Amino acid sequence: MKDLASGLQTILRPPRWAAAFLMCAAVWGQSVPIPDGVRRDGKETGQPLDLGQQPEGEAPAPPVPLNPPVKEWGTGSGKSYLIPALEIPAFLTLLSLYDRHAYPDQMEDGKKVYSSTFPSTWDHITQQHWVIDQDPFAINQFMHPYQGSVFHGFARSAGLNYWEATAYDNLGSLTWKMAGETDPPSINDQIATGIAGSFFGEALFRMASLLFEQDETSPSFLRKLGGTLLSPSAGFNLYVFGDRFTPVFSSGNAAVFSWLQLGAGLQSNQNDQGVISRINRNQAMLTFSMSYGLPGKAGYTYTRPFDYFHFEFDALANTDNLVDNVMIRGLLLGTDYEAGESVDGIWGLYGGYDYISPYIFRVSTTSLSLGTTLQAKLSSHMTLQGTLLGGGGYGAAGNVTPVGDRDYHYGFTPQALAAVRLIFGRTAMLDATGRYYYVSGTGSDNPGGNESVHRLNAGLTFRLFGNQGFGIHYISSSRSAHYPGLPDSHQSVGTVALVYTLLGRTGFGAIR
Repeated sequence: MKDLASGLQTILRPPRWAAAFLMCAAVWGQSVPIPDGVRRDGKETGQPLDLGQQPEGEAPAPPVPLNPPVKEWGTGSGKSYLIPALEIPAFLTLLSLYDRHAYPDQMEDGKKVYSSTFPSTWDHITQQHWVIDQDPFAINQFMHPYQGSVFHGFARSAGLNYWEATAYDNLGSLTWKMAGETDPPSINDQIATGIAGSFFGEALFRMASLLFEQDETSPSFLRKLGGTLLSPSAGFNLYVFGDRFTPVFSSGNAAVFSWLQLGAGLQSNQNDQGVISRINRNQAMLTFSMSYGLPGKAGYTYTRPFDYFHFEFDALANTDNLVDNVMIRGLLLGTDYEAGESVDGIWGLYGGYDYISPYIFRVSTTSLSLGTTLQAKLSSHMTLQGTLLGGGGYGAAGNVTPVGDRDYHYGFTPQALAAVRLIFGRTAMLDATGRYYYVSGTGSDNPGGNESVHRLNAGLTFRLFGNQGFGIHYISSSRSAHYPGLPDSHQSVGTVALVYTLLGRTGFGAIR
């Protein structure tokens, strides 16, 4: 996995922008929910044909559906437990063969990492203690969750439900840790691959399903391509098994709002006390954001994990750190509610995966939180949407300058999030999200250390015409770290950006 990550990090350099742009644009362009009974070309679909006035005494003709039936989540004759149970080990076998060939001399603790054998696997099962490993931050906190998302896509696209797919994610991660490498199995990798991977994978699978779900007999080539870029394993099953898995999931006509932004950012301030880091002050940036299952849609229910989720992805050029952040939060268990005639919301248990890497330090967590997401109609031209979460999980934080075997710190991480979006009709939107993380010494191999991280993202976007917009954004990140025997360190960075925005709707996502 370490070397797969290194290879992917190399691939992800420019012209990586082209793939990222195509992937985001594909989802943005197809994520506008279709009103009941309306096709994208304006014609009726899924409703009885307009047969006109029936002659007196004759029964009306039966409804004629214009689109094929959509299988429900986790059901249908195409559902298979066996296919992902074969695909995941096959994927891990190919990964192991690649690592053995590409990195035959990579060593750890005097052993070749990718020379696992049956005796080494048995030793892991019977004798080895679980550890917190020393792999680079991006590998442990980004690439391992992405690997878990591949497992998740194999299982979900074979018709399994979220919880069944999550079991496959964890078994796939355990298999790799036992049999894929010779170094001891690591607790942090199991959490990142098995749990964060399920959150990451479900969001990617849902977005891919929006492309696969349509009113034709099968998805078009461009839809298949876009969905495969988002969830390669789901796309693989679609190509290989065809109609058996086309599709296995229905969005239920969820209320979806997305945007794609291209812009340029300038660092407005930087404080790097205690650490020396190399900074590029000017960056080109690409941002994709999607809110799926927004509350307030009549008839939409929250009976399945991730029937509501929010996904954010930021990429930066002109830096050594292309992926600036990936942030996902989704409702795992909960229900909807109403407060009067103007407030609709959901509340319950949310799963979260955050990966934030703003140049001079990084933070990443896998978490469970209690909270709520709501929409309030303040007036006929003003709508408030917001989310409030509080919880904890297992996280990592640190600076980007090596200070030892590992330049970051693991630990139990209490965290909180407050997000608000104020929508002014079809004219403008003001949004802000604040995040706080406290990476403690509990559950750490450095129990005396702790880190506090704050993140604020605020922006004002104006609609120019149609779905075109323009905005200004400000992002602020700060970190304070304390370790016994070392000087305290403090870093902060702020960035102002001007962005051109493509809106998934001509409005800003207000429901009703």
